[in-house]
Amino acid sequence: MKIIIADDDELAISLLEHTLTKAGHEVLTAANGAEALDLVRESGVRLVISDWEMPVMNGVELCREIRSQENNGYIYVILLTSRDSASERVEGLQAGADDFIGKPFHAAELLARVQAGERVLTLETRDVAIFALARLAESRDPETGAHLERVQHYSRLLAQRMAALPNYRDRIDGEFIRLVFITSPLHDIGKVGIPDAVLLKPGPLSAREYSVMKTHVTIGAECLDAALKRYPEARFLQIARDIAATHHEWYDGTGYPNGLKGEDIPLCGRIVALADVYDALTCKRVYKEEFAHDIARSIIIQEAGTHFDPDVVAAFCDIESEFIKVRERFSEQMASSSG
Repeated sequence: MKIIIADDDELAISLLEHTLTKAGHEVLTAANGAEALDLVRESGVRLVISDWEMPVMNGVELCREIRSQENNGYIYVILLTSRDSASERVEGLQAGADDFIGKPFHAAELLARVQAGERVLTLETRDVAIFALARLAESRDPETGAHLERVQHYSRLLAQRMAALPNYRDRIDGEFIRLVFITSPLHDIGKVGIPDAVLLKPGPLSAREYSVMKTHVTIGAECLDAALKRYPEARFLQIARDIAATHHEWYDGTGYPNGLKGEDIPLCGRIVALADVYDALTCKRVYKEEFAHDIARSIIIQEAGTHFDPDVVAAFCDIESEFIKVRERFSEQMASSSG
């Protein structure tokens, strides 16, 4: 594995590099958190070992920066520190650290903790499986393009913005943001149970057909409920289930399938609801043309408090330029792949 070491102590870097290289790892070094962050962006490294105390950017600040940015995969961070109080460990964990190694370190412990990090990173095969299942459902509808990817990124942007708001700092952490990102593609997994005559109809649905279409929510929720009963401790399944079951609920209680209202709707469902609708509005379908961002924005603002949670709408307005960037990026990718 390729590993970044960040430490302003040259002797510590030398000892760490020797231990890890001897064990077969490739090592990149940085003298502070800012240099390490640049290496993370440039090299695609998945594991970082950082000293807590460093100039320019310390280890805790580095953790926060890594967690706040968009990376291709999860980055496992180990803080190297002589700090051992509970409050300091909590500070490190809240910043996004995954593990700690005391100073001075023991080689055997260092390698064992790196191996633990490798095991965690292999769990990303779960993420691949989730996305593959979602893609299977979406493959039945050739008009949706990169819908899953866009909804993923819109949902993550909303969760990241809301995490900075006073009312949500204690409710949205790095794990929640990541789980919303990896499970949001499953929001329409229940469409695998919708007949082609309804799912692929090139025009408005009749009242009966619309009733059939709405059952994709309960089909998806039941599917994920079955998995959750088998693995009740799997938080990602709980969030996936909540998203699938509630992303068509309305904040004022007039949505479906259960007419949930306000905060009775799980936060993850409220976030994905806006992301999903924004994407539907701004993309072409067989039954409609795409809307410009400004029109979609106006519709979403108009429906704050009825369709959407006002806090989610406020977060959207704060970062609408980021939504535009995501939309443009995937439009360019689609254009280049079709060309």
